[in-house]
Amino acid sequence: MNPNVDPKTLKITDIRFLDIDGAPKRCTIIKIMTNQGIEGYGEVRDASSKTYAAMLKSRIVGLNPCNVDYIFHKIKQFGFHSRQGGGVSGIEIALLDLAGKAWGVPVWQLLGGKFRDKVRVYCDTDVDGKHTGHDMGMALKKRMEMGFTMLKMDLGIGLLMDIPGAICAPLGFIDDMKKYAPHILNVQGGSVTADMVNHKNSYDIVNTAHPFTGIHITEIGLDYLENYVKEVREVIGYDVPLAIDHFGHVCVEDAILFARRMEKYRLAWIEDMVPWQMTKQWQRLKQSCCIPVCTGEDIYLKEDFKNIIENDCVSVIHPDILTCGGAMELKKIADIADENGVAVAVHMAESPIGCLAAAHCAAAMHNVLAVEFHSVDVPWWKDMVKMADGKPIMENGYLNVPDAPGLGIESLNEEVLKAHINPNIPGYFEPTDEWNVEFSNDRLWS
Repeated sequence: MNPNVDPKTLKITDIRFLDIDGAPKRCTIIKIMTNQGIEGYGEVRDASSKTYAAMLKSRIVGLNPCNVDYIFHKIKQFGFHSRQGGGVSGIEIALLDLAGKAWGVPVWQLLGGKFRDKVRVYCDTDVDGKHTGHDMGMALKKRMEMGFTMLKMDLGIGLLMDIPGAICAPLGFIDDMKKYAPHILNVQGGSVTADMVNHKNSYDIVNTAHPFTGIHITEIGLDYLENYVKEVREVIGYDVPLAIDHFGHVCVEDAILFARRMEKYRLAWIEDMVPWQMTKQWQRLKQSCCIPVCTGEDIYLKEDFKNIIENDCVSVIHPDILTCGGAMELKKIADIADENGVAVAVHMAESPIGCLAAAHCAAAMHNVLAVEFHSVDVPWWKDMVKMADGKPIMENGYLNVPDAPGLGIESLNEEVLKAHINPNIPGYFEPTDEWNVEFSNDRLWS
């Protein structure tokens, strides 16, 4: 136990935020302050809004942060799928950080103990601009040389935009996608901006789900994508697992055609081929190919994971700790998957705070494939925090699981963080008094 803290009288006094950009995405760091000087760190998921967390301030100030589950049950009604889960999830992580610091134990101990001292990382890799499968293979090969033992790349219709006869779609629709929604065709790096989601044409295109776009991939397009993967495998070989993501908004029939083409290349999984809510389409895809299928980064709370797992929709689930409800909820989700023979690969494209939370939880899981890492090309990423044990967050393709209390963070690196503040959301942990008196009758029944 921390000799300078009395956990029984610990109270939350404030919550503040810092918005950074380029790590590799835009994200918000949460700081929960207490009456005894210790602080807990959390994070709102990338490309989300700190409002989802700030609106909860008046509901948690004055409470004991060590009662993590009590507070979670009080605020979880204010989360939802995808980025809307970011407020509840980020606060839950900050509460666990505080509870661990107060009682002198790491987060993984609060989750029931650990199964492993280090957690495998799978490295997500981008190649900007027009390129070949060989180019991607060389980029992935460099990741292997850095010690990563599991890989993922983007592969989808964005590669086919300039290939004559590769895509069949309503005339003019692809041109509109290029003009108004290029980020769903070219997902490498960068953050989704307000301009991308506020423009009506952009919003309408991005929110047209896979079955409704009318986009189909021709045999020319399938040949191109197959040759791309063939070239990648010729460089990296077949010894290393390779997953793919960001395929594009096409119907499940085209996803099945693609999956069957990919079987000979032994992909680790194909990710988010259709929206996660469309369970019957996931069942159809899973039963129509011999490649593991994966979804889950946008699912909030365990109930919908339970639904897709028990209805045999997936081979792999891919929860994000900053969307699913936080570390305790992720542990429950992983237990459901484990009991049903479904693997867990943790989605993670966040700062070291989100990454460390994922590492603690992954260490406490019975089975876990790996945690994602998307910041190899961000040289200052690892310097955002100072670790209490002095060890690097990651080395040789594995996350070190800290034994220090809470998340294991001694302090934030103010100099590095201030150098990367989002210019559109300035300020460094400014007061949030405007949220002090937010109120509603939160009861969900009468």
